[in-house]
Amino acid sequence: MGKGRLEAFSDGVIAIIITIMVLELKVPHEATLAALRPLIPVFLSYVLSFIYLGIYWNNHHHLLQVVRHVNGNVLWANLHLLFWLSLLPFVTGWAGENHFAAVPVAFYGAVLMLAAIAYFILSRVLIACQGKDSALAEALGRDFKGKVSVVIYAVAIPLAFVNSGLACLLYISVAVMWLIPDRRIEKALTS
Repeated sequence: MGKGRLEAFSDGVIAIIITIMVLELKVPHEATLAALRPLIPVFLSYVLSFIYLGIYWNNHHHLLQVVRHVNGNVLWANLHLLFWLSLLPFVTGWAGENHFAAVPVAFYGAVLMLAAIAYFILSRVLIACQGKDSALAEALGRDFKGKVSVVIYAVAIPLAFVNSGLACLLYISVAVMWLIPDRRIEKALTS
């Protein structure tokens, strides 16, 4: 089957997730700059989650550019990824509202880690669907960044109970690592 509906559905879900997150930013009842101060942690958690969703949307788009067709396994793997991403508004709000306390920060990391694992599964299911000699398989290779990301999340989650600020810095470091464009798929498309 074609990939168009999968792409459109995924784009729509990610857009809805972003919309839900921004609706969690409550408007202050006072018209002063001081009234914004309590919103700073909520806003910072929103910014990080928005960046993560942007990274997933961008990489999902690139991933599907190399794909010719999908099957039922791909549809389920994609839903698995969207499930974990759909939990981002909850953990984003929870971490921000509680000023990055240990438990919400650990849960935030758990959702990020499970989304990363789901993305890895999706990429492997897509490779199985396209073939081991496909352009996608060649482009993704061993997926070093994906594996390193999961390891960093696995370190950051328990670290949140010791120092939630350092755990957040690790989450930010993964986002920065993924903001650097990955040219593997673009090279596969041009060759």
